[in-house]
Amino acid sequence: MFFFDPIHFNPMYFLFVAPAFLLGLWAQFRIRTAYAQAQQMPAPLSGAAAARHILDSAGLTDVQIEEVPGQLTDHYDPREKVLRLSQEVYESRTLAAVGIAGHEAGHAIQHAQEYAPLLVRNAAVPMAGFGSQGSFILLILGVVLHMNMMLIWLGIGLFATVVVFQVVNLPVEFDASARAKAQLVGLGIISKEELVYVSKVLNAAALTYVAATLQAILTLLYYVMRFTGGDRRD
Repeated sequence: MFFFDPIHFNPMYFLFVAPAFLLGLWAQFRIRTAYAQAQQMPAPLSGAAAARHILDSAGLTDVQIEEVPGQLTDHYDPREKVLRLSQEVYESRTLAAVGIAGHEAGHAIQHAQEYAPLLVRNAAVPMAGFGSQGSFILLILGVVLHMNMMLIWLGIGLFATVVVFQVVNLPVEFDASARAKAQLVGLGIISKEELVYVSKVLNAAALTYVAATLQAILTLLYYVMRFTGGDRRD
């Protein structure tokens, strides 16, 4: 069944988010090239061993490391205190692997030190997840019900929680990468010369978060412009 989307099926929307879309494409290209290059550079430890060394050095011997399926599915679970690494990152002895593992270990250190932006981000996750879906439903209903502005403003307000989450997430990701770089060099896992390759991977990954944040902000501006400006005739 074909579902017509009266919210985003509008050329103005694509013009609004075009900068974020282009930045996202550039970030994906940067990730592929930087990751492929760093994969060719050997490291003395596997991703799992590097993460274990960083965690133990920070006193986080209780944080477990698990291997999970998929590609770039690496993440830190603060609820279970488990650092999960994709098979390639877990097993490989490359600069790409230790860089990504170090970044996730950085999140574990943030959690242990109660890094404020991380606490705010984790608290915002449920609301942002609900806001992403709920805002779309409310906006659709608002449009269908003859521009019901109460529903539309509720939808815009819900989507604003997504923007808040994305904005708060930026310093969390940048800080985790900074911690990873410092720990990898400080513990002698990589040299300062090798840090260049790790930085390229982590900086490219950071661009994807910037693109997602920009898209969320531009989408929110589009909603406000469309439903409070001259485009309400649609």
